[in-house]
Formats: sequence, structure tokens, C-alpha cells
Amino acid sequence: MQNEPLIAEDLTLLMMDDASGAIAGEGTLYYTLGGAVLVELGLGGHIAADPNETGLTGVKVRAGTGRPPSDPLLRGAYDTVAARVRGVHSLLAEVGTGLRTPVLDRLVKRGTVRRRSTKWLGFIPSTSLTIADTAHKKALVGQVRAVLLDGAEPDARTAALAGLLSASGTLPSLHRSIPWSGALYKRAKELEQGSWGAEAVNAAVLRTMAAIAAGSAAAVTA
Repeated sequence: MQNEPLIAEDLTLLMMDDASGAIAGEGTLYYTLGGAVLVELGLGGHIAADPNETGLTGVKVRAGTGRPPSDPLLRGAYDTVAARVRGVHSLLAEVGTGLRTPVLDRLVKRGTVRRRSTKWLGFIPSTSLTIADTAHKKALVGQVRAVLLDGAEPDARTAALAGLLSASGTLPSLHRSIPWSGALYKRAKELEQGSWGAEAVNAAVLRTMAAIAAGSAAAVTA
């Protein structure tokens, strides 16, 4: 494991409730984590999206010509991209599915998150998560807040975190630390729309929510 946390790790920490350990946007987390990994690969020059080449599954993404990433989690996603050129929406699910556990494992290994195994009702296995390194999360929140509320110029990583929080629909869950407002929404959307990866996450999350709503409406009608 590399010393620097991945964007997907810090994003998961930001979405995690301090008290309960619940992760906001859990139902579409695989899209969000997939987007975070693709964004990180893009920032590192390992993959690239061609805005002039789009299809039904979004902008086409291909592997770069440089050295593949050394981080094993990023390398797995890179190999998926390198296998063949495809749209970003297809890649989100393929890359993101199954990322939740390894990302949480990394956070636990770093000592950022604490995992505790218990038994519910005395015999049903249960696992709880709590944030162990509150200082790191507080620093992350401070960086995002400075960009969204105070007008600070973001570095690429912080812009990605803010854009992905916006795209995932989980930014309001940070209301106590980053007060939600129309101005904040607008600023977050600007950062989201500046990243092809975050934009793809937003589209995927909206499609999923629309499908859930349609399914619920059909069930009520039936």
C-alpha cells in the first residue's frame, strides 16, 4: 500500500457518518468509487477520455501510453481500461463493483477506520465501522469547505473530491460541517462538470434513482 491515500479512500471517509459509520449513498457507492478510481487514473495520466469521441455509454476512455500505476487497486482498474476502449458509463460499474471492501480494508489498515465484529442478538454476526482518525477527516472536510464556501482555489485532488461528492448526491450529508446552500450547490456543480469522471457518476446515480422511483411507482400502482 502506498503512503498517500487514494481519492476513493478519502471520498469514502468523507461520506462516512462519524457516529454510526454508515456510508452516505451506499446504494450507488460502486458508481462513486468507480468514478473516484477513474478520476485518479486520469489525474495520473494513466488513462484519458476523448471528448470528441462519445457513444451511448458516454465519452470513450482509453489507457495512456506511459507506465501503468504501481498501486494494486489502481492497476486492476487500469488493466480493465487497457483491455479495450469503451464508454465511461460502462467502466463505472465494471471498475466500481467490488471496490467497497478493498477500500474499507485499506482504511482499516491505515488506522483511519476501525472495524469491530460483534454478534447481533447474541448469535448473528455483525460488523460495525467507526472513524478512528478524526483529525484526518477533519482536515479533508476543511479542504473541501475552503473550496466550496471560502472561494479557495482547489488543487486537482480537492476539486475531484468536491466534484465526486456533488455527483454522488452525498454532499448535503456534510451539512453540519459544510452548510448546504444554493451557492454551495452551484460551486460544487462547477467542479463536478469540470471532471468527466464526476459527470459520469452523476449521470449513473441519477439513472439508478430514476429506475428505483419508477419501480416503486409501478409497485404502488399494482
